[in-house]
Amino acid sequence: MSDFHQTGVITTLHRLGPDNLDTLERDLEKTATLRPVGLVLPCLAAELDTPALPRIVDELKEVRYLEEVVVALGHASEEQFLAARHFFSQLPQRTTVLWVESSRTQALLREMEERGLSVGQDGKGRSAWLCYGYLLARGRCDVIALHDCDILSYRRDLLARLVYPVANPRLGYDFCKGYYGRVTERLYGRATRLLVTPLIRALGRFVGTDQPFLAFMDSFRYSLAGEFAMAASLARVNRIPGDWGLEVGTLAEIYRNVVPGRVCQADLSDNYEHKHQALSADDPKKGLMRMAVDITTSLLRTLAEEGVPVSEALLKSLPVTYLRVSREIMARHESDALINSLVFDAHEEGQAVEAFARAVRLASDHYLADPMGGPVIPSWNRVLAAMPDAFDRLVTAVEKDNG
Repeated sequence: MSDFHQTGVITTLHRLGPDNLDTLERDLEKTATLRPVGLVLPCLAAELDTPALPRIVDELKEVRYLEEVVVALGHASEEQFLAARHFFSQLPQRTTVLWVESSRTQALLREMEERGLSVGQDGKGRSAWLCYGYLLARGRCDVIALHDCDILSYRRDLLARLVYPVANPRLGYDFCKGYYGRVTERLYGRATRLLVTPLIRALGRFVGTDQPFLAFMDSFRYSLAGEFAMAASLARVNRIPGDWGLEVGTLAEIYRNVVPGRVCQADLSDNYEHKHQALSADDPKKGLMRMAVDITTSLLRTLAEEGVPVSEALLKSLPVTYLRVSREIMARHESDALINSLVFDAHEEGQAVEAFARAVRLASDHYLADPMGGPVIPSWNRVLAAMPDAFDRLVTAVEKDNG
């Protein structure tokens, strides 16, 4: 049984007692008429051949409260797009495959760029943003949820627990972030355990642990989880990071646009298994190293936007302070692993910490060289101000692709 301790500035919704999926789904089916739910599934073409996706689809077949599903298919040829349409056609909900590489979608993105609207680089952020636009354009959903397509341990209670706090008006939340344990025979979740948490706390030593944005970020048990649900109105006003800082950047947007009392995190699963990113310690353009650089840069820029002086002196000291804090936290994880008889490779964990320290230094250099950074993908409200017909054109492009 989970604990029920509340910490930080947001509400934590735990898994307590026996399985209550039937009750949650009955409630969601009742509220679906008032607050219809749409699900976004960012999917790479290569994931069509993995064991995770068939399991996810089999589970979603049993979900009756979903209004519609939109699959953002990336890195796909036309043949793979057709295969994806056939694969997802087995879902009983209204399901649309948004082919990111289609000539129609790409032409619309190019025109946006020509009008001064940065659409970011190819990736999960842009794919999710396009799906939000499609759902907003159709206007059928009041709640939008997103989860990844590589979840090997997927059960549909994950989705129910994710959307329930936002879809049920009795709870009244505008945003729910998922969290879960990443444990098998060892502890996983290195990027959260060994980078994000110690980095936030290291920054707190410079600017104060009560700095509002850092306090907000440190409230999340798994800030890099790929699962969240939000009121559709937020999808209109949130900007989208165009790099690998998507999850952290999304939380930064939520911090700007939602009061903490309407933000929560929900325990979605007793355990969670998906693919593991390679560390790529020697290549900052790949794997967790690239993610670490983007995440650190995103945190620094958000602090600067909040009026916190991010000085050269701070940035020069930050990698050293991060290293100290991360080693302290690593020792706590080792104790946790040992008391639970889990495998814990202290050398491997130490190598990850040292690699992340290099990533923090690289990100600090990037920030000093360009504090503003590249533009983020704009909110859909901003897009509509520049292109009033953008929604109509996006829907037309997607529906023509789907024949």
